[in-house]
Order: sequence, then structure tokens, then C-alpha cells
Amino acid sequence: MKPSHVCSLFALVCSSAVSAQSYVIGVEKLAFTPHYSIDAQGQYQGFARELFDLFAQTSGVELSYKVLPVEQLLPALLSGQVDFKYPDSESWAQEQKAGKTLSYSQGVVDYVDGMLVAPQRQGQPMEQLKRLAMVNGWTPRGYQERIDAGQIELTYSDDLRQMIRQALRKDTDGAYFNVVVATHYLDNIRARPGALVFDPELPHNRGSFHLSTLKHPGLLERFDRFLVEQHAKVAELKARYQVEANLDSEHIGLEQWKVDFLKRQQSKDANGG
Repeated sequence: MKPSHVCSLFALVCSSAVSAQSYVIGVEKLAFTPHYSIDAQGQYQGFARELFDLFAQTSGVELSYKVLPVEQLLPALLSGQVDFKYPDSESWAQEQKAGKTLSYSQGVVDYVDGMLVAPQRQGQPMEQLKRLAMVNGWTPRGYQERIDAGQIELTYSDDLRQMIRQALRKDTDGAYFNVVVATHYLDNIRARPGALVFDPELPHNRGSFHLSTLKHPGLLERFDRFLVEQHAKVAELKARYQVEANLDSEHIGLEQWKVDFLKRQQSKDANGG
């Protein structure tokens, strides 16, 4: 091969490497399993990591993850330190976002935030709630009026582990958190399945996690198409990580074995067994 041809080939390879699109997603330094968490080496992992890696593989872009404390994540997006923020929602931190034109993806995964109580307290009216355990930075939607009136006292914790401990010790009457995450923690990490249960009769909030950006709405459109075109693979990831487990049923917040047992009982009753 002639030297000029070698140089041309080398230039083409270098040009392709340089032209690869590379973006940084800002993510939370938070144990939020099964949605996401940070391992001992500081690496982002969980459902969200696999989802974004799959998007990168199918879209020909390069993605890296910048792990930041929750309170630093939005400022990092607004100042351009990261290209994207996950998770995010148009309804979050509206005062901080005032005057900024952010773009949001379609919903990535649905969630329910609500009250977890001891089983014997399930079904009691909200008036019986006097002390409520919270993780710093969370907002207990539906309870603010009673909080402002001094009828509910908030006890803040640094993380889920500390908050759950308070509720299990009955230092508080309940804990407000993401139901799937709290249930996963109780079932798999704390090894206390059923010690706290979601109370669907108390105020709770349904929503979706979104990917947001200030400067790259075009890539969000590609991400939205990916969610549609790769729906089967995304659904498989959600099922494997159980990030939306039973969200649309009356069994939300129950361990899966209990759900299966109840369904078998309902089937037997329906068949006269």
C-alpha cells in the first residue's frame, strides 16, 4: 500500500474516533436499589445503568456517568458540568429551574411514593399520624397542610437505612419513601420482609422518572425513539430489576411471594376451590 493511502486510512480512522458523540449523565450518589446505586469502587450500577448502556450501544454514542450528591446534581446540569440529569421531572425544583429551558424525555420508569407503616397500623386514618420519618430532601406530598398546622412532626434521616430503623423502632408512626425501593430494602437488605407495608389509603404520589438536558434536546428525541423501538428489551430490564413491581395492582408494596400466594387463593375461590 502506498504511503499516501496509509495516511488517508489513518486519517479516516482518527476522524471517525474523534467524531464519536460523547455525553455525560449526572447521576445521584445514592443507594436507591433496584433503580440505581453506587458500588464500592464508586461505579454507577442497577437498572438505570443497564438501560443507558443499552441506549449507548444501540445508538452509537458514548455515555459516561458523573456521580454527585443529590443536592449538587441540578446545579451541575444548569452550569453545564454534565450534559444530562437522571432522574428528573418537570415538577421538581421549579424555583431553581426558573428561567431555564430544560427538555425532558418521556417517562423512563414509573414510581409511587407513599407511606409505609407497621402492619397493625395499616388502614388507620391520617389523623393518627403524629410523627413521620423522612429522608433529607424528600417532600411528603399530601401531608403538607397537617405539617404546617403542627399536627405532624417530621423526623429527618440521612438515608433510607436510618429512616427505616426509626420506623421499625416505632420512633415514628410511618416512613414516607419510594415504595418499591423501601420494600426492596426491607426484603433483601434488612431481611425484615413485611415489617413495614404500604398503606394505599393514605396520600401517595405517582409519577415517572425522566432524563433531562439543557443543551441536547436532539439526543433526548433519539432516546425517546429508543424506548419505543427497544420496548421489549426495556420491559425485560424492568421485569428483571422489579422497578415497577405491582405498581398498578392492589398488591403494591407486597413481596412477590405474597402476591403469588394471594393470586392462587383468588383463583381457588373463583373456581370454588
